[in-house]
Amino acid sequence: MTDPPLIIGVGGGSGSGKTTVVNKIVQGIGKNNILLIEHDSYYRDLSHITLTERQKQNFDHPSALETELMIRHLDALKKGYKVDLPVYDFVAHTRSEKTISAVPREIILIDGILIFVEPKLRELMDIKIYVDTDDDVRLLRRLKRDIIERGRDFDGVLNQYEKFVRPMHLEFVEPSKRYSDIIIPRGGENLVALQMVIALIKLRLKQ
Repeated sequence: MTDPPLIIGVGGGSGSGKTTVVNKIVQGIGKNNILLIEHDSYYRDLSHITLTERQKQNFDHPSALETELMIRHLDALKKGYKVDLPVYDFVAHTRSEKTISAVPREIILIDGILIFVEPKLRELMDIKIYVDTDDDVRLLRRLKRDIIERGRDFDGVLNQYEKFVRPMHLEFVEPSKRYSDIIIPRGGENLVALQMVIALIKLRLKQ
């Protein structure tokens, strides 16, 4: 690969449909050309405190994520270097000892609720996409995801939403929408917007 990778950020609130949008982009472009990096993988390791204390942490505040490490990794990938991506255990709330070896691809797709908050991270992105979805829809999706995929209980997820997720969305996520280049209402259901995004990416790759 001679040219630096095209870095695309997909942001938006928890449960907005970011993963669906990312998957549609991968389907439209081809997975062999894309490296996917999730901001969630960069949650700080909490193994130094008890599980009970870990579960009380605010995971929706920017300080919960080691964004500076993600910035270093993206900068290295942009320069053509291999990096070891972190792996996070969402049940134990600790960073795994395992890592994922990653090499630069034609496109680097990053997603996360807070990726547009940090200016240095935004500066690395060539295209910034914000997935905009109604609050009630996002809550239902979050409940399903955290209970089924992450082994959480209903009361715990709902309490976390009321105490942390919604307030942090209003304070950090929603205001960061202003930094996006493209806003996709209704997320993965908006096929017209997705087709336009895929067409734009293909055009940028040809330039």
